[in-house]
Amino acid sequence: MAKDTGTTGGVEIRPVAGYIGAEISGVDLADGLDEAQVAAVRAAVLRWKVVFFRGQRLDHDGHVRFARLFGEPVVLRKRGSASPDEHPEIETTADRLELGGRFGMEHDEWLRRRRHHPLRGWHCDHGARIDPPAATILRAETVPPYGGDTTWSNLAAAYAGLSGPVREFADGLRAEHRLGVGYQPRAGDDAYVRHLLDHQVATLHPLVRVHPETGERVLFVNGYYLEQIADVSRAESRLLLELLLEQATRPEYTVRFRWEPGSVAFWDNRATIHLAPSDNAHLGHPRTMHRVMLTGDVPVGVDGKPSEAVVGTEPGRW
Repeated sequence: MAKDTGTTGGVEIRPVAGYIGAEISGVDLADGLDEAQVAAVRAAVLRWKVVFFRGQRLDHDGHVRFARLFGEPVVLRKRGSASPDEHPEIETTADRLELGGRFGMEHDEWLRRRRHHPLRGWHCDHGARIDPPAATILRAETVPPYGGDTTWSNLAAAYAGLSGPVREFADGLRAEHRLGVGYQPRAGDDAYVRHLLDHQVATLHPLVRVHPETGERVLFVNGYYLEQIADVSRAESRLLLELLLEQATRPEYTVRFRWEPGSVAFWDNRATIHLAPSDNAHLGHPRTMHRVMLTGDVPVGVDGKPSEAVVGTEPGRW
């Protein structure tokens, strides 16, 4: 485990919050990393869950090369027109602006219908899959002069912060994570509802997963995909999820990052959830980010049992 503050192989690690987040300096990601530097960055990601690099000069090629030092990049079958054709591993966040239009809505309306509750926006990437990505590396190209920050929360710390009886209770539960959970349909015909029904993805995940590298127990909850806790009533599930989501997003377990052009965030998607910004759309400033995700494994619960596919998902197929 990485030391809280220090330098290893020229990599300087400086924590920025009590439970999560560290800034890394002393490396130029475009020049590549040696084995000691890769090990130091990997250890920092595992320790601090999300790490930040500033002032980097990565292009698309360099972004993918850096990602490959830590795993196999995901290649998405479908991306929007903003993503680079010659780099199938990279998804550009500007693609999101196109999605509402595909279903007859302005982007703002589509977003409001998907995130109508304050906790709905919190998510891990592709959490409805049976094998969510292990990590995400996000690079800022163009950012607004203010606004547009991203926030992450440490789910291992959130689990540890529960009382003993609640931890023991949660250890034995499973929950269904489903694409499109909580979406508020339009009156009459809704093209997005039809899309969800035709392309549904759902998985029964352990409510507490064991991290495959650190052995930590992680409170595997999020507001964006989590549908229902299994084997309890819907009323009980609603109250339990409210309790656990509030625990997972308590301010002391979070870190907020102010983006600059050339900033890179690298986070453990198995042990964090994050909240994309919603304070910049009205400003009219562009925000262009590029994302590479690393392939992940099937979560395993405290009982040693892996997640179970419900519909529309197979390990390794995107």
